[in-house]
Amino acid sequence: MFPWRWLALLALIPLSLSADAGVKVKLTQKGLDFGRELFVASLQEKLMTIKVPDISGTERVDPIGKVHYSLTGMRIVKLGLPSSAIGLVPGTGFTLTVTNAFLSLHGKWRVKYLRFIKDSGSFDLAIKSLTITTSISLRSDETGRPAVAVATCATTLGGVSIKLHGGASWLYNLFTRFIEKGLCSSLQKQICPLVAESVSSMNQFLKTLNVLAPVDRYAEIAYPMVSSPEISNSSIGLNLKGEFYNIGHHMEPPFSPAPFFLPNQEQSMLYIGLSAFTANSASFVYNKAGTLSLNITDDMIPPSSPFRLTTRTFGAFIPQIAKLFPGLMMVLQVKTAKDPLFNIEANNMTVDAISSLTAYAILANTSLAPLFVLSVDSSVGARVNVVGNKLTGAVNLNKLDMTLGKSYVGDFLVGPLHNIFQIVLKVAVLPRVNVRLKEGFPLPSLGKINLTNTQLQVLKGYILIGTDLQISG
Repeated sequence: MFPWRWLALLALIPLSLSADAGVKVKLTQKGLDFGRELFVASLQEKLMTIKVPDISGTERVDPIGKVHYSLTGMRIVKLGLPSSAIGLVPGTGFTLTVTNAFLSLHGKWRVKYLRFIKDSGSFDLAIKSLTITTSISLRSDETGRPAVAVATCATTLGGVSIKLHGGASWLYNLFTRFIEKGLCSSLQKQICPLVAESVSSMNQFLKTLNVLAPVDRYAEIAYPMVSSPEISNSSIGLNLKGEFYNIGHHMEPPFSPAPFFLPNQEQSMLYIGLSAFTANSASFVYNKAGTLSLNITDDMIPPSSPFRLTTRTFGAFIPQIAKLFPGLMMVLQVKTAKDPLFNIEANNMTVDAISSLTAYAILANTSLAPLFVLSVDSSVGARVNVVGNKLTGAVNLNKLDMTLGKSYVGDFLVGPLHNIFQIVLKVAVLPRVNVRLKEGFPLPSLGKINLTNTQLQVLKGYILIGTDLQISG
């Protein structure tokens, strides 16, 4: 289940030259080394499955003459891959070299000579200084996921030693002169096909990249690659779309990603950059879905609050309301005038929103009587965090400006209402927003690879996540 799973890390990886990327990811040398260790462990399991076919033949061996031999029941009993290295090939892919590998094989031998003499026993063959060198290409498949393939593969064998159990000493001549070469050749021929098989099966795991990840009942986020991989001498990267869409209805927003570049940091295994484009595409999607509009009612105000959403409360500031609609409950209808805008600067992230707020009195027959309409210009500060494989957030009120758009109860000053609406936002609106933001949205992920030891920086134009990786299960 795990062959070459380390290559799955490549699905989380920077393509700094594409202007179409909302998200960029970079796998550093530290991440490559982590993956290499996973690969070596899984490749070792794969190589242990080598099947050595029975071998038989006839050779002339001094001083016996013709000897008919057969080797059967051969199996790998020990295999080690103690040293390995990964190297990047800019623009193409990478190479993986395993050195000083060793394996031991056990089997049974049988010989017949001088027409009627038969002998049999067992043997152990040990190969040391085995080297496997393979180069792997990396590309994007038709779904926007990474795909790998073996470009070249070669193996070399070092020293070989044989120990016979039973039989005469002349049998060593038979093994060393005739059998050893064929046996080693049989083993060698199976290694590269198993490497290729591992790479091919790895593509099934790479297909678990969440190129379209559900967020909630309104939205999903797309992470397909938007250009070919960029491979340098020190990192491997992909550019991902990083765009929110309404579920079942993909509409492009009226803006495009701005170019941004990940810093040259190498301390973490993986770096993920999420641009303001990604955040603003979410704003576009949720506004289209109507989820940014809200009716605020009195039951959303904490019971302990002295402020109530009634005509009596507002009548203290706007006497006409109390006179025209005495003793009634109220509802505030908030609608966004345009998509809220995320601004990401160094160490500071804000969301600016322009909305309309219409106040209604709830009449005895439950119909609504309009009281006034305000234009509201608000700004909140945003904080983000990584929890598991999700980006979560929270907001707090920075600024609230209001102007009177229309009044149904005569002219009045808006200024005295400022504190009331600050309270409404802080106790009724922002807590509900923060509950949703706490749920977060999925980051680019693949299979059972999890983020750990994450660090987060807010830089100009994007959020940078530095993280190490681990595999669960």
